[in-house]
Amino acid sequence: MSFHLVVGHGPAGAATARLLAEQGHEVRVVTRTGRPAGPAAAGVEHLALDAGDSARLARAARGAAAIYGCAAPPLPQWTECWPALGSALCAAAEDSGAVLVMLGNLYGYGPVDRPMTEDLPLAATGPKGRVRAASWEQARALHEAGRIRAVEVRASDFFGPGVTEGGHLAARAIPALLKGRPVAVLGAPDTPHSWTYLPDVARALAEVAGEERAWGRAWHVPTAPALPVRAMVERLAAEAGTGPVAVRRLSPVLLGVAGLFSPLLRELREVRYQFDRPFVMDASAYEAAFTVRVTPLEEQLAATIGWWRERLES
Repeated sequence: MSFHLVVGHGPAGAATARLLAEQGHEVRVVTRTGRPAGPAAAGVEHLALDAGDSARLARAARGAAAIYGCAAPPLPQWTECWPALGSALCAAAEDSGAVLVMLGNLYGYGPVDRPMTEDLPLAATGPKGRVRAASWEQARALHEAGRIRAVEVRASDFFGPGVTEGGHLAARAIPALLKGRPVAVLGAPDTPHSWTYLPDVARALAEVAGEERAWGRAWHVPTAPALPVRAMVERLAAEAGTGPVAVRRLSPVLLGVAGLFSPLLRELREVRYQFDRPFVMDASAYEAAFTVRVTPLEEQLAATIGWWRERLES
């Protein structure tokens, strides 16, 4: 087995580190605090480090077979922090010779009127979408120049065990539906939306790290067919046995007022289109090339409700 460096310990970083350790690899996680965000996983070392510090990150990565870029600055700080973080990841990959596996999202495409595939242009018009796309374009250029080996894995909104405050189907929804209470959602509740199951994100990241034919391009994580947020809430409530719950759209006016006081809500204006219109991801290219398959939706729902019940009862 080999040494793997995971940068970031949010939901995706934690799930990836845990999976790699279960596979028998030596795993080191880099975060600012050096402390796990939740229960510590066996076989995972935690190191306190500013991942935007190129020299220190490069030293931490020496000897690694792969570097997983799973860190995500707070949304209001994206334009400020992403350039340094992306450059540091690339520098660490070049210094160590490790494969750089970047976790991306769908912001870079901007609003589109069709299911999203990896061959769509990165044509985001907002600053968060542009800065996120620029990080991958930097890594891809270095890959094409032969200086690093890089691949990006893109996911839609995270869903599942371990996803908490940042998930639209997490802290904003599940504690309420477990009590049979109404759930307030962002955007139109009946438009199709892709929800990527977190354990499938980790499995895809780990798989492409060892697949040379995956490198040099982006891939979409295998994801269940798109369902509106109302349908997902109804299925989660049915799994929880709490009966039907009301799903209410948050008022755009109230969101605008709340945005005056909340930097996060202000930043979400740029990506509101993702919930006001169909937001559907196509992962058929990944499924045709590799072995990871989407976890059946029924298993996703059961695991998510079970995890939240344990979390709220502990």
